[in-house]
This record gives sequence, C-alpha cells and structure tokens, in this order.
Amino acid sequence: MTESNKKVLTKKDITKLAIFSSLLQASFNYERMQAGGFTLAQLPFLRKIYKDDKKGLSEAMKDNLEFINTHPNLVGFLMGLLLSLEENHEDRGVIRGLKVALFGPLAGIGDAIFWFTLLPIMVGISASFAMQGSLIGPILFFAVYLSIWLLRIPLTHLGYTLGVNAIDLIKEQSKIFSKAASILGVTVIGGLIATYVHIEVLTKIPINKDHVISLQTEFFDKIFPNILPLGYTLLMFYLLKKKKVSPVILILITFFMAIFFSYLGVL
Repeated sequence: MTESNKKVLTKKDITKLAIFSSLLQASFNYERMQAGGFTLAQLPFLRKIYKDDKKGLSEAMKDNLEFINTHPNLVGFLMGLLLSLEENHEDRGVIRGLKVALFGPLAGIGDAIFWFTLLPIMVGISASFAMQGSLIGPILFFAVYLSIWLLRIPLTHLGYTLGVNAIDLIKEQSKIFSKAASILGVTVIGGLIATYVHIEVLTKIPINKDHVISLQTEFFDKIFPNILPLGYTLLMFYLLKKKKVSPVILILITFFMAIFFSYLGVL
C-alpha cells in the first residue's frame, strides 16, 4: 500500500482541525487542564481515521484525555503532528511520549512570543493611538490578534506535514524516539512540579531572645530545595496510581490542608 493510499485526512480536514483547535480551553479543569478541549477538537478526525475500530478510537481518546497544558496558538502544530501519527497507526507509546514531550516547550515558546512580547508591544502602540481618539488603535490591535489566530492554520498543516515525513524515521527508531520522548516528558513534568507546586513552612523556632531559626530557609532549603513540593507530588501520585484515589478527592484534600495549616500559621 502506497503512502498516498494510507492517507485518510485531506487538506480541508487539517484546516478544519486548525479552526477546531480554538476549542482547546472550552473544557478547562485543574485535573486535566486542557485535555477536554484537546480531545474535542481532534475527535471528528479520530473518528474518520478509525472508522469502525472502536478499540483504536477508545485508546486514542484515552491518551488525548491525559493532562495537557500548552499554548492555544501553537496547539494546532501539536494536533497536526499527532493526527498524522494516528493516521498511520504508529505505536501508542511513541504518540503519547511525543505529546508529553512537546506540549511544555510549545507552551513556553508561545508564552514568550505572544503573551510576553508581541501582544504587550501591540497593546502599547494601540493604546497610544486610542488615547488620541484614533480608530487606528483598536483596528490595529484587532488585525494583529486576528493574524495570530489565522497563523494556527499554516502551523497545523506544518505539524501534519512534518509528522507524515517523519513516519519512516520514527518506525526505524521507534524505541529510541519513545525513550527520548519519555525522558523529555518526565523532565518537563519535573519542571512543572518545581514551578507550580509551592509549599513553604512559616514556622520559626526561637533559639534565644535575639535569634530565631526558620524551618524553611535554615532547614528544608539547605537540605534539599523544593523537597516539600516534590514529596507532596509523589504522595499524590502514589495515592492516584496505587490506591486509585479519585483526583477530585485529592484536590479537595489539598484545598482543606492548605486552608487548615494556613489557619494554624504553619504554611
């Protein structure tokens, strides 16, 4: 079977995927972040790929419903890449590993380019025009924002094309790709733990009238910086993976403990 015969998705489908990628944050929660919108955007095309293969569709949806937090303007690139691999029925470990490995870096690149550079500059320029009573201000900002949104269409096609062209290489080196993607994914998750999980002990122990010791700075930070966030994250992972505790229950426990220990002045 030739490469062209394997293709199920058309250029029109990829363009639709780019538009549907706007649904990324349509279903947002703290358990899976953008996973609901991520799956919803790809679902029509996954159904087209798997047709009557309910098991294959179920596995693809299950992988897509795993935690993801990436940039809305660049997610089309990732969706296009993953759908090209789904279309060729690549190993699920490779597809899952690439997703985990790429969503973090794409988020960082997107934030740096759009939220922290381009849009703040354009807001400043547009606001200066608007303060002078000129319609150029809002029109200019709208034009730039619309251009950013339209950019997701060529980016989605680029992701899909790169995925198709890389398929033979991925097949030859599937184990290496899977292992490398998994290592990078674990590294990204480790960075997320250090960035988003904050536990600081406020308790101080008086030594004498003029000196007190802070448990956080004098004890925990010197022994192992961020040991408390790491320990709490590993505990949550253990309860989630081994004890099958509901993520909602773990979130509620976290909220309760944060409020309780903050009230006592420990955290």
